[in-house]
Amino acid sequence: MGRFSFFFFFLFLFFTFVSVLHLPFLKPVRAQPLYTNSRWIVDEDGGRVKLACVNWPTHLEAVVAEGLSKQPVGMISKMIASMGFNCVRLTWPLFLATNQSLASLTVRQSFQRLGLLESIAGFQANNPSMLDLPLISAYQAVVSGLGDNNVMVILDNHLSKPGWCCSSFDGNGFFGDQYFDPDLWVEGLTRMASLFRGVANVVGMSLRNELRGPKQNVKDWYKYMQKGAEAVHSANPDVLVIVSGLNYDADLSFVLKQELELTFTGKLVFEMHWYGFTDGRAWESGNPNQVCGRVVSRIMGRGGVLLEKGWPLFISEFGVDQRGTNVNDNRYLNCFFGLAAELDFDWALWTLIGSYYTREGVIGMEEFYGMLNWNWCGIRNSSFLDRISALQSPFQGPGLSDAQRHKAIFHPATGLCVVRKTVFGPLTLGPCMESDSWTYTSQKTLMMKGTYFCLQADGPGKPGKLGIVCTEPGSNWETISDSKMHLVTKLDDGTTVCLDIDSSNNNIVTNACKCLNGDNRCDPASQWFKIVNATNILTRPVIQVSSNLDVNGPKHDI
Repeated sequence: MGRFSFFFFFLFLFFTFVSVLHLPFLKPVRAQPLYTNSRWIVDEDGGRVKLACVNWPTHLEAVVAEGLSKQPVGMISKMIASMGFNCVRLTWPLFLATNQSLASLTVRQSFQRLGLLESIAGFQANNPSMLDLPLISAYQAVVSGLGDNNVMVILDNHLSKPGWCCSSFDGNGFFGDQYFDPDLWVEGLTRMASLFRGVANVVGMSLRNELRGPKQNVKDWYKYMQKGAEAVHSANPDVLVIVSGLNYDADLSFVLKQELELTFTGKLVFEMHWYGFTDGRAWESGNPNQVCGRVVSRIMGRGGVLLEKGWPLFISEFGVDQRGTNVNDNRYLNCFFGLAAELDFDWALWTLIGSYYTREGVIGMEEFYGMLNWNWCGIRNSSFLDRISALQSPFQGPGLSDAQRHKAIFHPATGLCVVRKTVFGPLTLGPCMESDSWTYTSQKTLMMKGTYFCLQADGPGKPGKLGIVCTEPGSNWETISDSKMHLVTKLDDGTTVCLDIDSSNNNIVTNACKCLNGDNRCDPASQWFKIVNATNILTRPVIQVSSNLDVNGPKHDI
């Protein structure tokens, strides 16, 4: 027996050494222009470019990118890149492109008409060269500042009349509403597409945000979305054309029955939105496993299945209260992270900003969904930034590596993966770039790829381990519960345990399965894992933050 253990010890060391030697690297992004290849967004060489974006609003009453009274545009752009985002969804109101009297207002004049004298003083201190630019030129300057920092831009037509979005009765919801003339909309899209033709970092145009309201219907959607898409492509054939659905960007199910007929190919992307509040307080009042299963089923049916049909899907808005105190948001986010890792879709977080010039009549309103704090000089929640970094790199897609597909074991509540730090040490959670390659066999064993080792359970409260006799009890792992994120195995005494983490050190343990159904007070997050496809070991974005940006800001559980 001693010789047997000795042999497998050296076998383990050998595969450990080999796996380290063959860590693949992500291909550097060469973004412009971008194309689509089946469900993927790719560059000119056919390599995947994952859009990991953050929303930067410019559509409110001032029609100026938020925050420029707090920080220079170059500094904000550097913050965005430093936080690992490679892209900004930059919103704009239609009237900026179609109303000459609005577009020609200077930034100073726009603030003056709103009584925002403090914002003028802040602009004078932080962006003096932009203060007397026309609004349309100020918008161009923001795009240029992002480009100087290698940040891609998606131009998002958020609404028509500047203001906060959205309501079903705000006159901006659907074609034919008070402020939503379809012909004027096509004209505005054409002007913006033409204005940014040849601007290398503008890689996409989102035709319209959150179509909604009593007038919405599928027939007019096809009629006008086709016109808008063709107009954008004709004026600027380099950009991706991003198309939203109905019901506040929550429903694209009708596209499964009838495709959008266009004269061009290789540029069409669909977008959806998904927030915790979309389902009211269901996450807080219901069992998280059951709510997650129900909501994911709906998301897939209304749009997620497009990925399986060979269309790119961009979740262009999601987000949470980053103070970490909103139970509804926190539970939703765990479910979102699980699906985001599994499907590896492109996304844009709502939002960058820490505060608004003015929103809904409140000057200087703080935005608790924002990555930055109120004065735009620090990160609101550094633990959220750590967590989301796992989703900023692609798990799979063309051109990432020559490695065969494997599995990673992803933990949504932390944004980390199951790793082994040392030969004899416990399995633990760590950056997904350090994850071992796993295979999930037809016998439901989780094998370390290229070895004889499999994941095994010893019993409740005991560490998960690697073993070599993978036919014995505790070696077969099945996904259970409505969320399909509990990994359960049966021990030799017939009891079952679920994969879990020790909250004191993030080591992998097994415990009695919890919160499977019924109890709305129970949080299953520690036992939620996703076995995800990967074609490379992930490279976690390196966060190199300006000395003026507090990366050691407050940490909150979220």
